[in-house]
Amino acid sequence: MILQRTLYNKLMQWRKSATRRPLLLQGARQTGKSYLLEHFAKNEFANLFLFNFEKKPGLKEIFKRDLDPQRILRELSLTAGKTINPKSDIVIFDEIQESSKAVTSLKYFSEEMPELVLAGAGSLLGVKLSNESFPVGKVEFLHLYPLSFAEFVEAAGDGLLNEILKTNNLKSMPTIAHDKLWQLLKEYFITGGMPQVVGEYLNLRSTPVEARKRVRKLQRGLLDSYYKDFAKHSGSSNAIHIVAVFENIPMQLAGNLEGSVKRYKFKDVIPGKRGFTDLQGPVEWLIQAGLAIKVKVCNRAELPLEAFSKPNMFKLFAFDVGLLGCLLDLPVEAILNDDYGITKGYFAENFVAQELAAAGNRNLYSWAERNSEIEFMIIEEDFIVPIEVKSGIRTQAKSLQQYIRRYSPYRAIILSKRNFTGKTGTCIQYMPLYMAGRVLPE
Repeated sequence: MILQRTLYNKLMQWRKSATRRPLLLQGARQTGKSYLLEHFAKNEFANLFLFNFEKKPGLKEIFKRDLDPQRILRELSLTAGKTINPKSDIVIFDEIQESSKAVTSLKYFSEEMPELVLAGAGSLLGVKLSNESFPVGKVEFLHLYPLSFAEFVEAAGDGLLNEILKTNNLKSMPTIAHDKLWQLLKEYFITGGMPQVVGEYLNLRSTPVEARKRVRKLQRGLLDSYYKDFAKHSGSSNAIHIVAVFENIPMQLAGNLEGSVKRYKFKDVIPGKRGFTDLQGPVEWLIQAGLAIKVKVCNRAELPLEAFSKPNMFKLFAFDVGLLGCLLDLPVEAILNDDYGITKGYFAENFVAQELAAAGNRNLYSWAERNSEIEFMIIEEDFIVPIEVKSGIRTQAKSLQQYIRRYSPYRAIILSKRNFTGKTGTCIQYMPLYMAGRVLPE
């Protein structure tokens, strides 16, 4: 099954850009970076030349002598057994983070061979490059997240629902479509957006019991592979701390008995470690690896939001809602039957964080002032838009009312199980939870 990704369109824009520079595609392991780049390359170019620095460590030797693009391309051609034509072919450096010299070479390819279409991909680019210099201003970045809900709907093969979700400025939803989309959302809560998991689930969808068992098995395998990555790329002692923080994310979310998810608590995550300074390293490692989503907590809702946040004030979410369910060992039947109690609240909030990130909101914020809290704030045309998240049909939002009285936003959003609601006489717009990735008009 070929899973269509919305990032494909951005790759097309990159290719056609008159000011194109080498591309670095980031994202957590197993989100489909290599697959997407190869699919794009085979569709759009005469020849694809793929060089994987993890599978073939010897490739790094080519970059050690000097960083002359002409020489490097000749030696890569010799390695491939075929001449690379910079004017018609595409070159992909996969797992490029394994060679810092290869990363640096992108600067010289940008300056001396701009006609070559060159892309690099890496699962741990953020981790490996965070402490090293890289060619600032000479490369472009894209980030691939797990499949969004809209991508899941498209993969599920319901063309009509897919077209509805793609409608610009959608303000109403037929009841039958709303009910179908809500059912698909529950399925998405089970699978999450990891491509392998989604593909296997949809292939086995006609045998639901087998499909659900397969989903959890694949998710446990993915989690095991991440644990191995921790040890491989951070050292055994650091890996223990990273695992502790990673496995604690669901526990922190589950500590929410009422209201929205609370700010991250550092105590008791790692034995003997009590504060932000002790946990900052493992937390940032997970964020840079794409395995956690940080939402900064602001004590005022004014621009710039960054000025009203502190480094030790944030919420931490899982990067994939399906893996969150697996970490919690949450029965899939409970999700399908809407019978998972307080878990629904933070599942919904985690889903929204994931959707907002995938939609391009790289910096996410929330608001907490006195006794009021708002789950998310995003920026729309220099205005702050507060977003309240509800997992059910009850949409009473006292904190949002406090926010409106204090800051008078031109627009506020409540995401819930309810369908779209027409004009309310206020700035509040009611939208279904599954529309979280479309809260900003395109």
